Amino acid sequence: MKYMNLKNTDLQVSNIVMGCMHLTELDKSQAEKHIRTAMEQGINFFDHADVYDGGKCESLFAEALDMNDDLREKMILQSKVGIRRLPGNHTIYDFSKDHLLEAVDASLKRLRTDYLDVLLLHRPDALVEPEEVAEAFAILHASGKVRYFGVSNQNPYQMELLQKYVPYKLIANQLELSICYSRMIDIGIAVNMDLDQSTIREGGILDYCRLHDVTIQAWSPFQKDYFGGVFVGDEEHYPELNAVMDRLAKKYNVTKNAIATGWIARHPANMQIIVGTMNDQRLIESCQGSELPLTKAEWYEIYEASGKMIP
Repeated sequence: MKYMNLKNTDLQVSNIVMGCMHLTELDKSQAEKHIRTAMEQGINFFDHADVYDGGKCESLFAEALDMNDDLREKMILQSKVGIRRLPGNHTIYDFSKDHLLEAVDASLKRLRTDYLDVLLLHRPDALVEPEEVAEAFAILHASGKVRYFGVSNQNPYQMELLQKYVPYKLIANQLELSICYSRMIDIGIAVNMDLDQSTIREGGILDYCRLHDVTIQAWSPFQKDYFGGVFVGDEEHYPELNAVMDRLAKKYNVTKNAIATGWIARHPANMQIIVGTMNDQRLIESCQGSELPLTKAEWYEIYEASGKMIP
């Protein structure tokens, strides 16, 4: 397992992260086994959100492990807040001071801990008042409830607006990225071309994060599109990609899941990769991509096999 310093923090983190969004698909004993499997593989970073099954994923995580101080000190806990589910199946985004403070307190209670190592703002609030975010962050930091702060699914100018007021460095941005869903990479390869992959949809977020020492946390590393299913093993729609992955998997004596995570890990932006599978074996296989020594030629071959043009 590769470990790295999370920039602008004192945290040494695994580059593979266990995502806990689907934890309640498991019962208590299965959840404990899965979390223990992650730790045995060297994962020390666990990603939560208060909205995951209405907070039940956070509660199950702590209950399954019978969370205690000794165990807590062996892991790095991150959670996300800012999404609210309202009656009638309505969703709003809320970065108000009161909501952020209440949401963090609720997450801490469910996780049975006094603090979060990292807190992310989940999805951009169109009605954000950054001064309120700054006030909430200052209270959370001063009280010891949150050590570091970041965002999720935000573009450069949204980050800049927050950073203008927030007195703490935003240290992470959680963004969707996979071999097939690679828009933040596409625009840098097809600059000034009349191609769909040249369209700047992410605001240049990859280069922004590298310039500002913000760690990208790649979510859905096996998805072919926005929650569109996995490309690993999809021979019908991605035959060339799977053929290349099969060949490289044999070369490195790993599985295609490791090739998928290894492709992201190979990028010099030094990203973390959030693996949300609840299957123990797939998690183990995914961890094998943590330090996979893909060559530059192999990285580009995988990229092109996914259907992208290299001009």
